[in-house]
Amino acid sequence: MTTTDIAWERLVTSALLGTDRRPPAGARGPEAASTLLDAAARHTLRRRAGLRPGPAAAPPEPAPHDPRPALPEAARRRLDHLLAGRGAAPAAGRRGTAPDLTELLPQWLALAGERGYKAPPAALPALLDAARARTDLRPQALAFAGPRGVWLARLNPEWRFALRGGAGGALPDPGDEEAVRKLWEEGLFAERVALLGAVRAKDPAAGRALLATTWPGERAEDRLMFLDSLRAGLSAADEEFLEAALADRSRNVRATAAELLSALPGSALAARMAARALTCVGLDRTASVPTVVVEAPHECDEEMRRDGVAAVPPAGRGERSWWLGQLVEAAPLACWPARFGGRTPEEIVALPVADDWQPELHAAWCRAAVRQRDAAWSRALLGAPSTPPATGPGTSSLAERAQLLSTLDPAERARWVAAFVAAHGLSEAFQLLGVCTVPWAEPLGEAVIDALDTARDAGSYPWSFSGVMGLAERCLSPDAARLLASPAAEDASPGAGAYWAEAFQRLVATLDLRARMRAELDGPAG
Repeated sequence: MTTTDIAWERLVTSALLGTDRRPPAGARGPEAASTLLDAAARHTLRRRAGLRPGPAAAPPEPAPHDPRPALPEAARRRLDHLLAGRGAAPAAGRRGTAPDLTELLPQWLALAGERGYKAPPAALPALLDAARARTDLRPQALAFAGPRGVWLARLNPEWRFALRGGAGGALPDPGDEEAVRKLWEEGLFAERVALLGAVRAKDPAAGRALLATTWPGERAEDRLMFLDSLRAGLSAADEEFLEAALADRSRNVRATAAELLSALPGSALAARMAARALTCVGLDRTASVPTVVVEAPHECDEEMRRDGVAAVPPAGRGERSWWLGQLVEAAPLACWPARFGGRTPEEIVALPVADDWQPELHAAWCRAAVRQRDAAWSRALLGAPSTPPATGPGTSSLAERAQLLSTLDPAERARWVAAFVAAHGLSEAFQLLGVCTVPWAEPLGEAVIDALDTARDAGSYPWSFSGVMGLAERCLSPDAARLLASPAAEDASPGAGAYWAEAFQRLVATLDLRARMRAELDGPAG
């Protein structure tokens, strides 16, 4: 130990024991503490000055080239503005008239992604911070960040999420068999999930074959995630693989395989489920009015369990109704018209159901229509949009209606929801609006604006419609701004009129900003 080290140890000992018990050399009394600090400062400077520089770290590899075009200058400035405003604390109380930049950033990223632009290098740190804070931003933000974003994420542990999903160009081309095989055998789980999805999207048979190469050795939770990827491009060609998965040792894997097979109306499992369901549901022609009668299963046998029927119901559900629902939702909808004398789906849904089985039966048909993407049955179960949900022939559940709407083409979906809003207002429309394609088609946009005008004129407070207002800001076409009357905000007391004025001004300002964002991205390249 050097003389300097010994002196430093003495100073440390004096500091720990106290200058009263171990005063520094040459100092006692009230001056001892300041003497100790002065000596420590001198020794610290001496120790630092004597340090020898360590070996230099290897410089990082150069950032990869991103061949995509650069943003137009106006769009680049807009991105900086959105990234700077995303972390602003929300205002307490009234929201004011300024657009919510937090909600506009996802739309901007989607528009930039559609046009194939690359992220400005200087914006990458803020972009990765935004994706770290909001998981819903990650797919678009990482795709926009591209290979340079992945390169930068390797240099900061806080951005390691960007390395897990294979985003930003990290996945090999699905057609490169050797690279695909290597990543599938050696990659992280999330990389393998992303890879399987990419291969499956390009060539469903190749994706299934890739999964089969390692299927027996995968963990149960991994098999479940991999099996779920077969939803994309699901076809009769997948039936053999899924039938084998019905014997899997994991209950969740068996249930998922059964669900996928039931989405194939021509599968052997669908036929088995149809045979079971048809024995439980029929038509009583002896009644004064033809009536649906239900005889739920009395047991859940081994064959039913193998085909994915869960034997134990959730808390609060009866066993027999639980089993019945699973059988009906897995049976092909095409089996019911013959069972009910050639009736159409609308006529079947309109039939009375004996013994209070209607809610259970209709809910199962709803799940079947969504699973099998059957638009005809979805229309029947939705009923007329003008009919009050509680009295119509179809489902009264808004959640089920939202799922049924997702099976219709976007134009029909928008027309149905527009008619629903026109008939019933906005109080029950939030879930239905959420499944409509963005930007909303003109009939739907007009119906929402008319309903907002009606609510304002009725004196309702706008926070009762805050969810719909937020959706309108994000989902209305920017062209809809011409339909909005935006009165000046009132500076007076916080009455309904002042709040509505602010809400409409914010809506108009947001639509205007979205229009400018689109125009900037369509401008000359930077």
